[in-house]
Amino acid sequence: MSLEQVSSNKVCEGELVKYKFQSAALGGLTAQFNLFLPVNAKEGKVPLLTYLAGLTCTEDTGAQKGGFFRDAAAEGLALLFPDTSPRGAGIAGEDDDWDFGTGAGFYINATNEKYAKHYRMLEHITVELPRVIEKAELPIDFTRQSIFGHSMGGHGALTLYLSSLLKNKQYRSASAFAPISNSTKAPWGEKAFKGYLKGGIEEAKQSGYDATELIKQLGNKESVHILVDFGTADKFYNDGQLLPENFQAAAKDAGYDDVQVRVRGHEGYDHSYYFISSFASDHIHFHANFLKA
Repeated sequence: MSLEQVSSNKVCEGELVKYKFQSAALGGLTAQFNLFLPVNAKEGKVPLLTYLAGLTCTEDTGAQKGGFFRDAAAEGLALLFPDTSPRGAGIAGEDDDWDFGTGAGFYINATNEKYAKHYRMLEHITVELPRVIEKAELPIDFTRQSIFGHSMGGHGALTLYLSSLLKNKQYRSASAFAPISNSTKAPWGEKAFKGYLKGGIEEAKQSGYDATELIKQLGNKESVHILVDFGTADKFYNDGQLLPENFQAAAKDAGYDDVQVRVRGHEGYDHSYYFISSFASDHIHFHANFLKA
């Protein structure tokens, strides 16, 4: 599990490095990720903000298109950009559709025997990557982590954060751009869960793979820090894939106010990285409030 450097680029006085390693969580496949270290990481360990990308994306998408580096550098935050799925598993049918299989790991651990060996993105993100980064002695303070993401990655950010509040409190805050907010009622989520999980939709609910169901379970027993942004001209919002209103309503029913769970709709914005880059600064500074506390 030792890291091998693939490339390095100076950005905003810091450094973005791409690494690869043989991933045990992903069944021995080669995994790649990008890690941005701000210049102050030369002086000691820095907090970590993990970005989860959406369907069809790679570890490069958020790094190249998100517009996160300037504000992360100003706040002294490291940024981690994992891939969205295992690559090269060779499973029959995994490359047939753009919204399932390669590029569409959904940040869960598969239990369907066909996918269970390789499609374990939850373990890869939450356990394996921190372990290999720490083993490599990179200057990351894993006691200060937060998470954000887009679309499928927004689903991942919300579910991993909320699940962690019920378990080990790994993340201090979460935010999402146009997330799949009620995944067991969204066509993308239904397709993923019926394919990856032996128990389908019911297993997804029981395993904490739906943010709306999770915040119901949380029931105001834990303090939360969540920011969600979406665009009203987003095709996928209007097609019923995202359902942020369901998440917002469940949060209010659970006793959370608009400060703890802030859901913002933005007139005219779509699902693209033009939208993400427009509000990237808000999200970085939102997380800095908790990571630097």
